[in-house]
Amino acid sequence: MDQIELQNLVEEVSLEYFKQPFEHHATFNNRLRTTGGRYHLRTHDLDFNLNILETFGKQEFISVIKHELCHYHLHLTGKGYQHKDSDFKELLKQTGGTRFVQSLRTKDRAKKMWTYQCKSCEMSIYRQRRFNTQRFVCGRCQGRLVLQDSKQ
Repeated sequence: MDQIELQNLVEEVSLEYFKQPFEHHATFNNRLRTTGGRYHLRTHDLDFNLNILETFGKQEFISVIKHELCHYHLHLTGKGYQHKDSDFKELLKQTGGTRFVQSLRTKDRAKKMWTYQCKSCEMSIYRQRRFNTQRFVCGRCQGRLVLQDSKQ
């Protein structure tokens, strides 16, 4: 799907489910990682994550379009357009949009762990972030720490 097809799809969904035209721009934004779409308050444009379409299919993507169009139409009419507002929740339920998009993260992706060992008591310490061993000491005996290796 390219930008023109996306624009046409958003306009069709807006007319079909909201009975109002979409008169701004809809584009794919490759920088979106954790969200399905974004509504811009100043320009009233919509950005969408192409990965949602490629990963979950057209039905899930249309649900994301409905979600963003709820923000769009409520904001332009002066009603509550934020997630917490009852106007938003009601319109989202009426149109059948999703409140949350499915996660794009893989569940089996392991986090990298750094292993440190105390020179005095030989206790092993595991951390997700690397730190400066010159500044920190062992919490048990205040001995010097040495970086062992990193696990994945």
